[in-house]
Amino acid sequence: MTRHGPFWDWLDRLEEKAAGGDEHARMTRLYALAELRALERLEGEPTEETPTLKRVRQSRRYPLWRVAHPFVDGLAVRTIAWFPPGRNRVVVAVLAGEKAAIGDVFYDSVATRADAAIDQYLYERQGESDDEE
Repeated sequence: MTRHGPFWDWLDRLEEKAAGGDEHARMTRLYALAELRALERLEGEPTEETPTLKRVRQSRRYPLWRVAHPFVDGLAVRTIAWFPPGRNRVVVAVLAGEKAAIGDVFYDSVATRADAAIDQYLYERQGESDDEE
């Protein structure tokens, strides 16, 4: 798993805050890591929605999925993911977010941020084969 980009920077910041005693940051990080594990268990892009995986209706240029956890009062971590067509991998396209504090505003900017992150991913990998990743 490649570990670079805004998602990993966000996880690193959560880890630092958690190490400093921030319980909310610790829980947010734990749920984000659990969502990553859910993505790792997939063999490819989902073919149907589940309580954990749902299509992001606001997506524009790329089909996006959101990964969520069961309800926890005051905590709503969401990870937005994109599956490159014809490849057996997932790209976490947008840094995950803690939706509880901002509500559905989170989804208002998902498509724009995802498009930019995916475009950057594709740009950085121009000319690479699957064996090079």
